[in-house]
Amino acid sequence: MFEPKSESVPAALRDTYAVITGLTDAFCQEHLTDEYATLCRQLTAALARKRPSPLVRGKPEIWACAVVYALGTVNFLFDKSQSPYLRADELCQRFGVSQSSGANKAKVIRDLFDMGQMDPNWCLPSQISQNPIAWLIEVNGLIVDARTMPPALQAEAYRLGLIPYIPAQGQPASIQTKPAHD
Repeated sequence: MFEPKSESVPAALRDTYAVITGLTDAFCQEHLTDEYATLCRQLTAALARKRPSPLVRGKPEIWACAVVYALGTVNFLFDKSQSPYLRADELCQRFGVSQSSGANKAKVIRDLFDMGQMDPNWCLPSQISQNPIAWLIEVNGLIVDARTMPPALQAEAYRLGLIPYIPAQGQPASIQTKPAHD
């Protein structure tokens, strides 16, 4: 189900959140996109809201690297055929973190949120229209692609939070492709 993502953070972790998102924002500004920066802030906030929050232990650089690494895994950042593209070892190196530390913490994050490649909940908004998993819903025991359904059924699936937007109405301007930074 598609749930709105929040950037709200418990008061006790606001400073930690600010440090980590400062690192991810700067990294995304230089190497990735605004979409990645937004998802990084949302994922960091979600980590801060976990009870107990894993962010209370460990270095902010490792957590920042792990957040980008986890989202990069979902969105194929490490695939040369994709844009933006960045090697995993290069990502970790730019944060000053060993690849094993970055990868291990990223796995912790992916496990906490049950994240996998093409996870519609953590997919880049500009890529959601091309993500087949985002459109698969169950109707009367059958898995169907919501994009092939009549507009009225698409609207109901959207109302129920089963799909990210109503395909018959086109992709909302708020999630259309955003340019990468040079």
